Amino acid sequence: MEIATMLMRTDPFRDLDRLTQQVFGTPARPVVMPMDAWRDGDEFFVELDLPGVDPDSLDLDVERNVVTVRASRPELDPDRSMIAAERTRGVFSRQLFLGENLDTDQIRADYRDGVLRLTIPVAEKAKPRKIEIARPGNAHQAIDA
Repeated sequence: MEIATMLMRTDPFRDLDRLTQQVFGTPARPVVMPMDAWRDGDEFFVELDLPGVDPDSLDLDVERNVVTVRASRPELDPDRSMIAAERTRGVFSRQLFLGENLDTDQIRADYRDGVLRLTIPVAEKAKPRKIEIARPGNAHQAIDA
């Protein structure tokens, strides 16, 4: 019987460098979709900067707690003599890993003035609630959970 073994060679510094480039970008390739995220009450908000992106090119997918945003910006005219070309062209994407305490079935998306805003409600199971405590004689008292 033959046993197949697969070895993975890892370099923690290379992995850290790759992660840093994905998050902060590089001078040659800045971050494609800068983002702000915050919670306000029972909703979580994410705003992604996508200037110059046609709204029809936006695509938003959710699988479990991973949201994938895809967009495209048209390629430059090859006959144009560019002095600077720093904006990302073609198709690009970003994945957001959301916590289990958000209701990904109820995500709302709005694209206005080059900003894609996602509004994600906090899941009912993650909201504070009262729990009844049983006492002798069938009397119940509510406490905050």
